[in-house]
Amino acid sequence: MAEIREDLAPGTPVELWFQDEMRVGQKNKLTRTRKGSRPRAARNQRTQSTYLFGAVCPERGTGAALVLPACNTEAMQLHLDEIATKIIPDAHAILLLDQAGWHGVKALKVPSNISLLQLPPRAPELNCQENIWQFMRQNWLSNRVFKSFDDIVDHCCYAWNTLVDQPWKIMSIARRDWAVVGQSI
Repeated sequence: MAEIREDLAPGTPVELWFQDEMRVGQKNKLTRTRKGSRPRAARNQRTQSTYLFGAVCPERGTGAALVLPACNTEAMQLHLDEIATKIIPDAHAILLLDQAGWHGVKALKVPSNISLLQLPPRAPELNCQENIWQFMRQNWLSNRVFKSFDDIVDHCCYAWNTLVDQPWKIMSIARRDWAVVGQSI
């Protein structure tokens, strides 16, 4: 992070964002219930799905997301462009993400107000966005049967919009003591 700061104009505000993507589909996951209970839950055997690309800034309690049909470089480019619009004007964002193949592709045109910082391999616990996904699944996306592809997209949009309408929830779920912009990772 120090190297990124050196390249910025003095006094440029820096935001720390976390990014990841998750698949949501008709063959959805079941969530755990309390110990000793075995409630019935419908399980869909169809296989339509979509991808929810999401990023949050825990300090500001805000986020940026897109629901896209594929998980690839083009989708990642669209998401980077969306994140760039959510950053405070004249600020610079450091976007922490995992090492998925489409995250480091040279074909990506990273917006000038974003720097990518890849997390170590096999360390999902360092990406706060994973906790956001878990919360969204537990509260809005699991234990349901989606009627169609459009129904999946609608539920993803509803879940994300409900989350970003509660900035304190993003702050509570995603904030980490080690992830303060003034400190090094």
